[in-house]
Amino acid sequence: MRIYTRTGDKGKTSIIGGRVDKDDTRVEAYGTVDEVNCFVGQAITELDSELFKDILLDLEKIQHELFDCGGDLANVSEKRELKLQKESIEYLEKKIDEYIEEAPELERFILPGGTKPSASIHIARTVTRRAERLVVKLLKADSKTPELALQYLNRLSDFFFALARVINYRMKVKDVEYVRSAIVFREGKRKNEK
Repeated sequence: MRIYTRTGDKGKTSIIGGRVDKDDTRVEAYGTVDEVNCFVGQAITELDSELFKDILLDLEKIQHELFDCGGDLANVSEKRELKLQKESIEYLEKKIDEYIEEAPELERFILPGGTKPSASIHIARTVTRRAERLVVKLLKADSKTPELALQYLNRLSDFFFALARVINYRMKVKDVEYVRSAIVFREGKRKNEK
């Protein structure tokens, strides 16, 4: 199988239903989603298969959903059939709640890092935010852009934040609080007001 086609040698690329410039916002958006997927793949290689069995299943599911999301963003066909479903967002919300409950209570901002897999997930989180910003830009330019992709990416970055904390917690590594942070999270505020 040959993977090069030479059709992109003049700065254009094929999307589902057309061709666009390689620096088109649509290409930037789905390319950034692909970048997120790579960091998720990196984190998967860094996680212990016994300690993180549940998380590894979640991350593989997310990798498939990221492919769906990228495909939906690359689709301008009149016969547009979207792959990403609302159930994916609902699942992420459920997992966010579970992971927030598992990790120690948080009062202040934290620094990204701790353990290697947590750091990889934090990178995935920030790249997800960049993808989200690009989808917002794309929505302004093309109203046919699937809003579900934006919702998914928004929830996914929150999921990654919660997940990075749980990874550190299970590996018995404390999150490092940002030293100049005020108490910013509601749970902490309520606790300190008592």
